[in-house]
Amino acid sequence: MSSRAMAGLFISPRARIFQGHDWVYGTEVRKVYGNPQPGDVISLKDFKDRFLGSAIYNPQSQIVARRFSRRKQGLDSDFFFRRIGQAIELRNKTLPGETLTRLVWSESDGLPGLIVDRYADFLVVQTLTLAMEKRLHIILNVLEELLNPTGIIVRNDSPMLVAEGIEQKVYVARGKEPQPFIATGRNIQFMLDLSTGQKTGLYLDQLDNYAAVAEFAKGRRVLDCFCNQGGFALACALAGAAEVTAVDVSQDAMDAVARNAKLNNVQINCITDNAFDFLKKQANLVREGGERKWDLIILDPPSFTRNKKSVHDAMRGYKEIHLRAMKLLAPGGILSTFCCSHHAGTELFRDSILQAAIDAPATLRLLKQHGQRPDHPILLNIPETEYLKGFTYELLAGR
Repeated sequence: MSSRAMAGLFISPRARIFQGHDWVYGTEVRKVYGNPQPGDVISLKDFKDRFLGSAIYNPQSQIVARRFSRRKQGLDSDFFFRRIGQAIELRNKTLPGETLTRLVWSESDGLPGLIVDRYADFLVVQTLTLAMEKRLHIILNVLEELLNPTGIIVRNDSPMLVAEGIEQKVYVARGKEPQPFIATGRNIQFMLDLSTGQKTGLYLDQLDNYAAVAEFAKGRRVLDCFCNQGGFALACALAGAAEVTAVDVSQDAMDAVARNAKLNNVQINCITDNAFDFLKKQANLVREGGERKWDLIILDPPSFTRNKKSVHDAMRGYKEIHLRAMKLLAPGGILSTFCCSHHAGTELFRDSILQAAIDAPATLRLLKQHGQRPDHPILLNIPETEYLKGFTYELLAGR
């Protein structure tokens, strides 16, 4: 056996891996042995030389190793056939017949750094770790054999790639280049551009939540802030909302909302503005008697924090946006709010809502709690896989 094949890490006793996690940080490495190279498969061992599993290695990243098996295992074609096949089978069971689906989600499917999304007959692939990027040709072959897609687009344009030392690029890897096309998710039609859309084309993790929030929309005056391509706004309009307004700072996003509204034959007021600023201006108009309050306000901002250091500042931002929204809710109105950062846990996020309610002052009654779609599975031992949380509250009148 070569020194490369025997390469690995000895892990310090207090590392997270001994609490079940699959990540190893640079500060948790006691010793490197066998000269492993970036992107290699390595062995992990404890301080008594006991085997802990196989992992992918990249010393350029803060997370230097990501365990993908508790056994000795390589990343060959058979491995990818097995793991990707298992991931597809899970989606077929949990979301049967869905054509807009995340088929592979990184650690949650035992494939750290690999994302595969299905948009009708096309696949969009992201490789967010160097090990997956180096084996992309194997992955593409497996996807073609298992799914026979019309085309496969690689969307490696995430800022996360910098830490892994991966070049950012977007290209058609196999088959045909998709032109913008119409796809349907939870009875909403979206015009998709897989080369330029948000994430890999759409926020697939929120599709079920669009429908869940829209259950409260009938006959109501609805405001969708940070609307992106308008998923919540469209769902509410289709559910019979009396009036729907969508707000996003991106003109491209608002253009997409307008196109999607036309596709679905609904009316949406599209406003390009910073949501914080828009809510402040709305509050002024309400005070001056020039504007009515809203019956349903939806807040789905991008993550306010990318690391633990900025969590405190992020919580101030969430509290502020909640406070502004509560002051614009009519009595009996409904607030649906979401957070997509795993650094801001459920309790922290809920506390930001509570602190805003205290300052408002307002009494809120929980109607629904929301999470990510089943095609984004959650692993107990990796809390980072549970990142999307949301709550729908009713503002109690006369309290």
